[in-house]
Amino acid sequence: MGTKEQVLAILEQHRGESISGAYMAEQLTLSRNAVWKAVKELEKEGYRIQAAANKGYCLSTDNDILSVQGMFPYLSDKGLAENIFLYPSLESTNKTAKELAIAGIAHSAVILAGYQTAGRGRFSRSFFSPPGHGIYMSFILLPAQWHWLGAPTLVTSYAAVSVCEAIETTTGKKPQIKWVNDVFLHGKKICGILSEAVTDYESGGTQWVVVGIGVNFTTPDAGFPDEIKHTAGSVFSQEKPTITRNRLAAEVVNRMLRKNNIGDSKPVLVEYKKRLMMLGCRVLVSGLRESFAATAIDIDETGRLIVEKDNGETLLLSSGEVSLTGIAGTG
Repeated sequence: MGTKEQVLAILEQHRGESISGAYMAEQLTLSRNAVWKAVKELEKEGYRIQAAANKGYCLSTDNDILSVQGMFPYLSDKGLAENIFLYPSLESTNKTAKELAIAGIAHSAVILAGYQTAGRGRFSRSFFSPPGHGIYMSFILLPAQWHWLGAPTLVTSYAAVSVCEAIETTTGKKPQIKWVNDVFLHGKKICGILSEAVTDYESGGTQWVVVGIGVNFTTPDAGFPDEIKHTAGSVFSQEKPTITRNRLAAEVVNRMLRKNNIGDSKPVLVEYKKRLMMLGCRVLVSGLRESFAATAIDIDETGRLIVEKDNGETLLLSSGEVSLTGIAGTG
């Protein structure tokens, strides 16, 4: 880490407290002038740092700029910080993650961006990714580490559960899952997930999987674009956030890269099914060869949705669009 990042790390660890420049200089083996310059650089980047004579520097508690240093205090395994790569902006975190995966980056690398200029969702749809209001991240996962990654629906199910658990743990809110890749809160979509894989041509096996997660943390002042304003929501839609984006982002990392329950898909599916919002409901299935109405019955051992058509025929869905028209925002 550079001087600026080292100073930020101390300020984040003592957020809301005054830390003297002398203390930071001693801890980092720097001059007080170097600390002062680092603070000024951080202020230029938007960090709200209060300075007071004989007290030192204090990082405001409502400061909400994504950084590895800001996530660090909340990581369950501090070593995970070494695998987090954060960019002010990217065209798409999934695009960068795939480029890094091709270059041979290690399993469990995490790519984060302050905002995306060309974020994507399923079916090549654009994903609204404005600065300051969301968490946009991608994980690079290798099947050699998690043998069940070969099933795309399982990967997406695992990511959806991880996001839900992270929100529940940090905010107390109770999000639900719309099969297969959307997280909802109060009838509005707050998170989209896009899983992409590359297979080996000769063996047919999956080489790596990139899991992109986009969370609407707060609602932009101007609201959401017209095309999604009736369906999109955020974790904190109207109220002031009780946590920072760094806190939630760190918890998603903790859940996605946990060391337990990643060798067996059964616990994942139990938690996924518990939060699935459409079981027993009428749904409209589209995006396949035909569109049809059906009843969502269950999920199978790989996370595929089991639906029953009106003629009694049972189908297993691993792709396609499923709309639950009885709930606002799910069409």
